[in-house]
Amino acid sequence: MKEQVSIGVFGGSGFYQFGEDVKEVRMDTPYGLPSSNIFISTIEGKKVAFLPRHGVAHIYPPQEINYRANVWAMKELGVKYLFGPCAVGSLQQKNKVGDIVFCDQFIDRTYGRKDTFYHGPTTTHISSAEPYCPSLREMAFKQADILELSYHKTGTVVVIQGPRFSSKAESQWYTREGWDIINMTQYPEAMLARELEMCYINISIITDYDCGIAQQVKHLPLADIMTTFNNNISNVKKLLYGIIKDLDIHSTCSCHCALENARF
Repeated sequence: MKEQVSIGVFGGSGFYQFGEDVKEVRMDTPYGLPSSNIFISTIEGKKVAFLPRHGVAHIYPPQEINYRANVWAMKELGVKYLFGPCAVGSLQQKNKVGDIVFCDQFIDRTYGRKDTFYHGPTTTHISSAEPYCPSLREMAFKQADILELSYHKTGTVVVIQGPRFSSKAESQWYTREGWDIINMTQYPEAMLARELEMCYINISIITDYDCGIAQQVKHLPLADIMTTFNNNISNVKKLLYGIIKDLDIHSTCSCHCALENARF
């Protein structure tokens, strides 16, 4: 019998462990194996499942991650609230290295990824108008204030295919459009979670400036970038602990009804 867990966390680049006294669980899914075994611990009296989306040794580049298996495994464990921290580049000078962005929108620039659980025979058109859970985002703002973190309540993330980074022309185009940050993993992860009626929140850690605006800002040595990044991983963990402490796992949310009126 599998563990029943209400809270899930995907670890991004540099974020490969979460919780203590973990129990390692091997999962299989109709979509294949997830990126790694799942690590289950108890945090603030609540069961939490942790899965590094790139694998424990970061062996899966963004375009090769089995997103469907990762999200399905979380759902099968019973997860209702799913956290998706990730590293991102900034597309705007106002979004500084070291800041955290709680995204509310995405732009999908990926291609060829397995991005839905619904291939028929029942036609399912799920809304992606508001892809990120408003309730979890409000809880995140509260905890970020308590921790005195530098953060942005909204942000649009451009999700590119990878593994290559953008050209300057592409990056400058994204900046001109007013989009905030750039990443390679937010799609289809966020929408797959919504398809399975889970609350999903993105927590983006800005590690550097994208190449289109890099010449317009003060250059940071790699050592400084890594120090900022490592500090923010620690801050994100504190943020998660705070949200998990306050989270009522028995509460209901509109995300849990995302399939209503979505099927024909």
